[in-house]
Amino acid sequence: SNGLTVLALPQPGFIRSFAMFAANYGGAMRRFTLGNQVIDTPAGVAHFLEHKMFDMPNGENALSLLSASGASPNAWTSSGMTAYHFSSTSKFEENLRTLLTFVSTPYFTPESVAKEQGIIGQEIRMTEDSPYFAVYVGLMRCLYAHNPIRDSVIGTVESIARISDKTLYDCHRAFYAPSNMTLCVAGGPDPDGIAAIAGEILPAEKLPVPEPDFGPPESPIPLSPGTEKAMAVSAPQFMLGAKLTPAENGEPLHRQELVGALALRCLMGRSSPFYTGLYADGLLSNDFSADVDYAAGTAAIIAGGESAEPGRVRDRLAADVERVVKSGLDEAAFGRARKAAYGSRLRGLESFEDLCFNLARGHFGGYCPLDAFSLLSDISADECAAYIAENLAPERIALSVITPANMKG
Repeated sequence: SNGLTVLALPQPGFIRSFAMFAANYGGAMRRFTLGNQVIDTPAGVAHFLEHKMFDMPNGENALSLLSASGASPNAWTSSGMTAYHFSSTSKFEENLRTLLTFVSTPYFTPESVAKEQGIIGQEIRMTEDSPYFAVYVGLMRCLYAHNPIRDSVIGTVESIARISDKTLYDCHRAFYAPSNMTLCVAGGPDPDGIAAIAGEILPAEKLPVPEPDFGPPESPIPLSPGTEKAMAVSAPQFMLGAKLTPAENGEPLHRQELVGALALRCLMGRSSPFYTGLYADGLLSNDFSADVDYAAGTAAIIAGGESAEPGRVRDRLAADVERVVKSGLDEAAFGRARKAAYGSRLRGLESFEDLCFNLARGHFGGYCPLDAFSLLSDISADECAAYIAENLAPERIALSVITPANMKG
């Protein structure tokens, strides 16, 4: 009755169970409409809220409670989602009650917020020294003119200084309503028992869901073609990418995600001419990866790793995209890539963490991730080639590079 979706996949014979309680709320959802009110919040609120949710009104800490009960708890915040989770081999119901109770029971004071501002401020300074963080933010700021995904999920020292206990209460009330959340469980517990516990603990009222505002539509062309920054790295780090418009929620979005992943596997996967050629030339290493990231009403193709000459990697990508535009994808290579995609998804079913994450992401995207197997069989090489031609044209690519700083200077 409160709008919560419970997704449970029983796994008979398994001792270990995993539960994830996720909110459709992330770092990019800073401006939103609730009812007739437009609300602006500082950068970093979603992450700040995640940190503070473990403080309980009775003075206890939920992390400590779960750990003492034999669970392995954790939480994270991305641009588009916040999730609290635990795994355990015993006392599952007790741990589930703790999880649902602390996530649905906010408790903030001005003093605790001020203390956390100092802690997260240190985290921000440490993150700013990370080459991976710098190369990613550099790419996002090349691609996007105003979408909040261009900013860090954890905010800045200045932005979190504007967060108050009222800010946290307001955002919890808006985004942590059961109607904006999902509970995903994999393992041995009985689904009916899980739903009964959720109904017992969580608020009964079904509240309206906030409408995030990510700003006006972005141009398909990057704001800037590239950026470069010197840091203390031993070899250049790079990310190149392009933005695209997500399909409508439901099967269209799911299909687009699968087409994108399969297209990148064909174009830049470990057995592709792109990767094997650049690896043989010493221009890519085995840390190279490519993926499509969906969040904040947008999507971005992101590929990167370490390379002595990132510009040559970009040029080789442009040449391979041109080849696909002219000749399409090799059918035999496409068939192998699709079989590999099947295998990867089958292996993913063995990871309760991945399974619950995909269930939550699929729920917020309006689809069931287990439908991927039937959809994959319907995707063609021509569909993947068209995806590559449309989204990876040279004028749509941006390149972010971190170069080694002059240590003497």
